[in-house]
Amino acid sequence: MDNKSLAVYRFKDGIYLNITNRCPNLCVFCIKTKWKMDFRGSNLGLEKEPSVQEILSEMKKEWDKEHFKEIIFCGYGEPTLRLSDLIEICKSIKEGKLGADIAAIPIRLNTIGLGNLVHGKDITKDLKGVVDAVAISLNTTDEKQWLEIVRPQEKYREKGFESVKEFIKLCAEKIKDTTVTAVDNKDVDMEAVREYAKQLKIKFKLRPYL
Repeated sequence: MDNKSLAVYRFKDGIYLNITNRCPNLCVFCIKTKWKMDFRGSNLGLEKEPSVQEILSEMKKEWDKEHFKEIIFCGYGEPTLRLSDLIEICKSIKEGKLGADIAAIPIRLNTIGLGNLVHGKDITKDLKGVVDAVAISLNTTDEKQWLEIVRPQEKYREKGFESVKEFIKLCAEKIKDTTVTAVDNKDVDMEAVREYAKQLKIKFKLRPYL
């Protein structure tokens, strides 16, 4: 593993932005502890949270090395905890501060969906027109099972599940490319999760249990 912690890393055709290691959940399937903050040879254990300018600078360096086809906010933490910085990064990209070629690349947010509850407001209004796609980790349509799987912090346990579902619904209304995701689990009714996404006319993605 590279000893240097990475705020920007590559996987397949995408460039990934690892802007925080903080997260309101401690999911049973989370690989950050199992893999000791490593992701396929990249050290994602941040020594400090990178500034907006540090993220943009590292992105430009990576682009100059080799072009990428997608920009994804996804690391070993929940990106929406740094909402204002996330939005500033997206706007800087789309306004062409890294160049016209990078400005044209789609931006995706991978999230646990608790952003509205964390910030006490509808953050999908802030995300609309800023991100091109959003993937929300739901994992189950059963609230009791959701609590057992994602293990949210105590302050998010009572309203967390309903807040995530509301977040998904609001994203579906505002962001055309919205996906509900679930990590493969034999104890979960995946067909129910798939049907939930279908009813909202959004995509469903089954993720492997790593």
